[in-house]
Amino acid sequence: MDRAEKIIDLLSRKYKINPEEFIVNKVRGRPLFDMIVGVMLSQNTSDKNAMKALENLRKEFGDPLDPCRIKDADHHRVEELIRPAGMYRQRAMNILSLARLFCDKDFVNRLEEKIKYSNPLEAREILMKLPGIGIKSADVILNQYFGKPVFAVDTHIRRISLRLGVVKTKSYRTISEWWMKNLPPEKYLLAHLLLITHGRRTCRARFPKCGECPIREYCDYYRSAEGR
Repeated sequence: MDRAEKIIDLLSRKYKINPEEFIVNKVRGRPLFDMIVGVMLSQNTSDKNAMKALENLRKEFGDPLDPCRIKDADHHRVEELIRPAGMYRQRAMNILSLARLFCDKDFVNRLEEKIKYSNPLEAREILMKLPGIGIKSADVILNQYFGKPVFAVDTHIRRISLRLGVVKTKSYRTISEWWMKNLPPEKYLLAHLLLITHGRRTCRARFPKCGECPIREYCDYYRSAEGR
């Protein structure tokens, strides 16, 4: 077992994944529009806040979300519904733009077909052309909806990867590629969720709990801080 797999094995012994803490578990198995909106709402905020905003939208526009009901909605009403997730003005504009696109069934069918038969890099670029979708959101959607072998990197995974010393740069692509090269594809999602959980509970941005860390023997940050 190499370093990456040992790290994930140790994290899996330490933490039990709580599905209620991750918005991805609220949109998995839903239509693509529902997943895209949920993932978009989780950008730069907590999953708890994103789930509250998503639930507000579902109460107003159906569960799963109906893009044809959203596309003609009042912009300010959408803003109010998604306010818990923050950045609500820009996100409301993006959601309304997406709804207008996704109300066209032909557009949805063509989009899904094109992504299905594209390699992960091409598929990522396709998704990133949609309103409000960045590289991390695209990778979450590709993995969870389309089953593509990609590894999404959030702020916790970036911080942990740098502290471990497995990369020397904040580059999204570099970090993503390191985990993909060192883990089998079937472990990508588990590793993603475990690393985020570790970042939330132990390897925090401020005052990390290094003494409680199950992977400190693999961590450059710990060895440096302890003078080891």
